Amino acid sequence: MRALITGGAGFIGSHLAERLLQTGHDVVALDDLSTGSLSNIEHILDSPRFQFVLDDVRNASTLHLLIDSCDVVFHLAAAVGVQLIVDRPVHTIETNIHGTEVVLSVANKFRKMVLLASTSEVYGKSEKVPFREDDDTVLGSTRFSRWSYACSKAIDEFLGLAYHQQYGLPVVVARFFNTVGPRQTGQYGMVVPRFIERALRNEPLMIYGTGKQSRCFAYVGDVVDCVIKLMGCGKAAGRVYNIGSTEEISIDGLADKVIEMTGSRSEKKHISYEEAYGRSFDDMMRRMPCLDRVHEMTGYEPKTTLTQTLEHIIDGMRRAIG
Repeated sequence: MRALITGGAGFIGSHLAERLLQTGHDVVALDDLSTGSLSNIEHILDSPRFQFVLDDVRNASTLHLLIDSCDVVFHLAAAVGVQLIVDRPVHTIETNIHGTEVVLSVANKFRKMVLLASTSEVYGKSEKVPFREDDDTVLGSTRFSRWSYACSKAIDEFLGLAYHQQYGLPVVVARFFNTVGPRQTGQYGMVVPRFIERALRNEPLMIYGTGKQSRCFAYVGDVVDCVIKLMGCGKAAGRVYNIGSTEEISIDGLADKVIEMTGSRSEKKHISYEEAYGRSFDDMMRRMPCLDRVHEMTGYEPKTTLTQTLEHIIDGMRRAIG
């Protein structure tokens, strides 16, 4: 199989590329390096079965060439990270929606299967936990720019499912829940690498809000394995699948765990969302997926515990920091 990965130099995209190469497939990675990095793929750049293309996912002429030459498309390119979304809402909306428009239009022309990466953010402020794929979306006010990301990815889902319904294009929608692991950066607000980096430097761990909000962090290796399995299931097309972990922890508890595991002298410091982001911010208290549907389709179950995941990230960051 020859696979195109948009956002292939990003955190998840680079792990997906690596795993596909390990299993004997050819990979073309498209990335404009706005949030991705060549350092994520430097260890596979010399592989004869890997090609990197520096370009924007919204460039239709490039997408025509790449999709025509590939068998499947993993569409991961997106504007991601709470900090980036808050700071650059126009960029978020245009990149996410128009990028997906181009990918789906070209993929439909060449009749290529597409995996469309979405996010647990589309559930919004729903309090119906665990989240099931067909649950209602409950979004906050449009005055909070963080919901622009949720809305843009919801539009992506609508468009992908519409292409499946109207044209019979095989589209699989994967909703990722707080995927973490080596190579993820805290630059755009990702909490796990941000906590670990500060803990290793014995700096205060900045907790936004009360710290009582909880998340389920999934190891990137488990997630990409599941994604690959989904693309091998013809019956998966036309449906949405949660992919993540059900091991829940509060952000306060995460900070305590990181401090303990790193042996850090760091202290916790709570700050308001307004202080953290420079403006009002709306958040959800819990985010836990129901994994029944994806388990039924692929047999997926998270293999890596949060402790094991944090060990991987801590080891990698220790080496990077020196």
